[in-house]
Amino acid sequence: MSSSGPRPGTVERAFEAALYADTDAALDTGASLLAADPAADTELTRRGEEFVAAAWRRGWQPADVVRVVRRELDPVHVQLTAALILGESHEPRGARWTAQLEELRAEPRPPRADRFSYATAVLELYRLLLRLPAIEPLDVPLPGPAAAGAGDSRMLTRIRALLAKAEATGFPEEAEALSAKAQELMARHSIDEALLAARTHAKDAPGACRIGVEPPYETAKAVLLDAVAGANRCRAVWNEAFCFSTVVGFEPDLEAVELLYTSLLVQATAAMTKAEAAQRAGGRKRTKTFRQSFLAAYAHRIGDRLASVAEGQVTAAEGDLLPVLAARDVAVADHTDRMFPRTVTTRLRGVDDAAGWHEGAAAADRAQVQDRRRLP
Repeated sequence: MSSSGPRPGTVERAFEAALYADTDAALDTGASLLAADPAADTELTRRGEEFVAAAWRRGWQPADVVRVVRRELDPVHVQLTAALILGESHEPRGARWTAQLEELRAEPRPPRADRFSYATAVLELYRLLLRLPAIEPLDVPLPGPAAAGAGDSRMLTRIRALLAKAEATGFPEEAEALSAKAQELMARHSIDEALLAARTHAKDAPGACRIGVEPPYETAKAVLLDAVAGANRCRAVWNEAFCFSTVVGFEPDLEAVELLYTSLLVQATAAMTKAEAAQRAGGRKRTKTFRQSFLAAYAHRIGDRLASVAEGQVTAAEGDLLPVLAARDVAVADHTDRMFPRTVTTRLRGVDDAAGWHEGAAAADRAQVQDRRRLP
């Protein structure tokens, strides 16, 4: 007399039916099993948290997972993802991780409609989480001598306030002056941190963060981010498939890149919208090519401006600062090469609208950052 093993539970049978096949019929079968068994809900949530934890082991962070879900699925899936991440994350994993969790707390709770629709959304999400590949893990940077200090927080608050005003003003000259002052503070903050680490022999090391580079016109946006990273002694590597760039650098510089890139992108988008409206008023209708050329020109011109600013900063440096900066540049390059031993160069394509290019370059000139004055 033969005996079979225990029958798999509802969640396991639903997973076997739905997660490893791409058809709607398989999804319906799994969702029907779950909808018919309310007692399986707790196990279903627990398994989802396991999928999230597996994503962390494959190098993902909360913002990365949400970014992919937002692009591939619907708002309800984003809400389900946020709930799973917040339910799973118990151990502190650094300041950036904590900040990402805080952003997720603002997401509304997922709606509980009929059980079949809910189960379908959950299985769609789990399919995606199950298939996330391994990506480069981000090392949490070692704390520097002034990490998370009160002075650091006040400085970043001032920089954010200046950039927020630059984004909000309708006067290009005022935006330029505000951005220039923000850059000055960024430079001072970065140099102070570098010198303090060198003088105290602190175990300061490069880290990395990921910054979303979302479509449309993502290539031009990636070029803009690369320019901002280079000007702030960082390196950026774009992952087109997952819509982010990994920026490698020392923590104060990573903060500067995040703040400045976000601000310049806001300023570029506002300027592009205004320029596009003027073009439409003149009878033009090639909106997509105009926008692509505009952002490409903006990124190119800002890159030139920021490179000039960075060169001026190095030229102004003297004494103990030059070898300190050189050592940090080498450390960032080595860390990038270890994380990304093989990279390829991407070229901008489809940039063929002369009016868009001219307007984008002009907007970049208005948003230009003045040369940083010599710092004490």
